Amino acid sequence: MNLSEINLPIASFSPLYEQIKAMILASLQASEWLPGAAIPSEMDLAARYAVSQGTVRKAIDELAAQNLLVRRQGKGTFVATHQEVDWQYRFLRLAPDSGEKFHLTNQFLACVQAKASSYVANLLKLKAGDPIIHIDRVQSFAGQPIVFEEIWLPGGRFKGLDLDALNAWHGPMYAFYEGEYATHMVRAEEKIKAVSTDETLAKHLNLPLGAPLLSVERVAFTYGNKPVEIRHARYDTSEQHYENKLN
Repeated sequence: MNLSEINLPIASFSPLYEQIKAMILASLQASEWLPGAAIPSEMDLAARYAVSQGTVRKAIDELAAQNLLVRRQGKGTFVATHQEVDWQYRFLRLAPDSGEKFHLTNQFLACVQAKASSYVANLLKLKAGDPIIHIDRVQSFAGQPIVFEEIWLPGGRFKGLDLDALNAWHGPMYAFYEGEYATHMVRAEEKIKAVSTDETLAKHLNLPLGAPLLSVERVAFTYGNKPVEIRHARYDTSEQHYENKLN
C-alpha cells in the first residue's frame, strides 16, 4: 500500500511525514499492531508507503514522543503497552513523600450497570441514559487506604465486566482494559482541586471528617481521541504528593 492507493482526508499542504504518521496511527486504531507488538521496520514501512526512510523515521519519532510507540535500541519499535512495568502507572502522578517505590493494592467495592447521567454522557460522548458501568475502588499503600476512586465506563465497550473479574485482576486497570477489552489508553485530561472528606470518604480512607484531600477527575482516551473512561479519585496526600514533570 502506498500514498496513491489511500484516500485520506488530509489537506494538500500537510507535510509528507504527517501523512505517514496518520496512516501508521490508522493501523494502530485498526489493531493491525497490538499493544506490546513490534511494528514493521522503517525500511519495510518506507517500501509499504513508497516514501523515504527519513520520512518514516520522522513520523515514528512523533508517535514515540506522544508515547504511542516505544523505540528499543537494537530491537526495533513497539506499540506502547500498559503491561510493561515502566508504563503500568504512566498516568499516576501520586508518589510517597518518603521516596519509597510506590505499589498500590486494589480493593474493588462495587461494579454495577447503570445509566449515564447527562454529565457522564457528555464526557464519554454518549447519550444520557446510555448503559454505563460504575466502579468503586479503594487503593492502599503499605496497608493504609489512600485513594478512593469512582470509575465510569461505556457499557457497550466493556460488556460482561463484573466485580469478580475485577477482583481476580492484580495489575493496573489500564493493562486490564488492554488485555481483556482491546482498549488501549493513549492520553488523559485531568482536573485537580482541593476538597474535604465527607462521611463516605472518611469511612473508606480512615480519615476524620473534614480532612483535606486532593480531588482528581480524569478522562482517558483511546486511539482516535475517543473518551472511554472517567475516573474521579480522591487522594489522601498527608504522606503523599502529586508529582508532575513539565517540559
